[in-house]
Order: sequence, then structure tokens, then C-alpha cells
Amino acid sequence: MQTLIEFAPWVIFGLVYKFAGGLYPATASLMGAMVLLLAYDWLTTRKVPQMHLVLAAMVWVFGAATLILHDVRFLQWKASVFYWLAGLFFVGSVWIGKQPLLERLMAKGLPEEITIPPSTWRSTSLLLGIFYILLGVANIWIALNRSEADWVFFKVWIAGPVGILFTLALIVWMLRDVFFSRETPS
Repeated sequence: MQTLIEFAPWVIFGLVYKFAGGLYPATASLMGAMVLLLAYDWLTTRKVPQMHLVLAAMVWVFGAATLILHDVRFLQWKASVFYWLAGLFFVGSVWIGKQPLLERLMAKGLPEEITIPPSTWRSTSLLLGIFYILLGVANIWIALNRSEADWVFFKVWIAGPVGILFTLALIVWMLRDVFFSRETPS
């Protein structure tokens, strides 16, 4: 459910783009939707996740530049910059710090009886980081080589869902021993 809430601003962006007149109204709606996301975070948990705050700040800065300068490239680059930064943090955390970033983000939410080996945390963080770096490359390639409408479609209806599916697949792979236990009934 939380993932759907996080994806909602981009769905709003895509719908406004398609039905309400293009990129500039869609950008303004995305900026407003980020305010609503942070308000939702605060009202439901009394805190705002750092990732949401960073993403909102990037949307506001790059979105404002897009609106003020009437140049879609700022919003298009925001996506790639975010993906690349996330990718670098995931990859870098494999070698820097006591725990990979993915373990820091997820381990506290797992039941105590579930243990994941350090090598799995490292390889999964590395895979997720490489995925985000490649997603940033794909985003900017589409932005530079395809139409604005193609980029919006990719950003809203392909990049987001593929990111969600890839992350879920990694989680299932990490928890494969829990889901696919080889224990035989006695």
C-alpha cells in the first residue's frame, strides 16, 4: 500500500499531462502532489521519510526551473539525477559503512526469526544500485531521443511499475528461504 501512495504523485502527473493540457500543468500538479505525499506521511506516522523529503525537494527545485524557464529538460534530468544518486548510494554502501543501504532500510521491518546473510544484503544492494543507474540512463536516453509524450509515458507507466516489480522480485529472492522452504513435513 505504501508503494502505491509513493507512486501516486507520478500517476497524477501522467493523468494531468494526458487530460489537462500538457507538461506545465502536469509539473505544477506533481509539485502539489508532493506536498500532499509529505502531509500524508506526517498525518499517518508523525514523521516524514528522508527519501520522500529528498524527492520532494528535487521535484520542487527541478519543477520550478521547468515552469519558470519553460524547459522540460529540468524535469527530465531530475529523474535521472535521482536514479543515479540512489544507484550510487546503494552500490557505494556495499563497500562503505557497516551495513549496505538496503539492509539499513529493510532489516528493522523484518520479523526477528528471519535472518538474511550479509552476502545477500550486499549482492541485493549492488543489484538494486545497478538497476537504478541503468534506469537513469534509460530515462535520459528516452528524454533526449524520443518525444515529450514518450518520455512522460515511460516515466509514469514504465519506469515506476518496472521499479516496483524489480524491487519486489529482489525482496522475494532475498526471502526465498522463507517463501520456498525445503522442509518436508514429518
